[in-house]
Amino acid sequence: TTLCNQLALYVTMYSPLQMAADFPEHYEQFMDAFQFIKDVAVDWDDSKYLEAEPGKYITVVRKAKGDNDWFVGNVCCGEEEHSTNLKLDFLDKDKKYKATIYTDAKDAHYKNNPQAYSISTKMVTSKSTLKLKSAAGGGFAISLHEVK
Repeated sequence: TTLCNQLALYVTMYSPLQMAADFPEHYEQFMDAFQFIKDVAVDWDDSKYLEAEPGKYITVVRKAKGDNDWFVGNVCCGEEEHSTNLKLDFLDKDKKYKATIYTDAKDAHYKNNPQAYSISTKMVTSKSTLKLKSAAGGGFAISLHEVK
């Protein structure tokens, strides 16, 4: 899988006991991406399954327990890429959020370039739609922090 697929697993697979199981020096190479692991909640007030095709892809959004932050994870399985238009209509209508988006790079692939990723930020609302693409064996992860 790609690095972004691994980040997305923190959202797509429910577990109140999250861990980063590897040598610390492996994480030190990707501290900007490791920020998602530091930010992601471990328990949830709400979960929504936005899209799924068994054996191909799944996109899940979860609201942090006791907070107004949301996290999105998309895992793409197998040899095919997946594109999505992610509607953020699950967000509160009257609030703004800072989205930090962790996506596979254009040349990412689970076999020959699994560590290629991109991180971007933008302001979003419940009316926003994000066009995202997951590489073969890839995915994306998004943190949505309410702007107060």
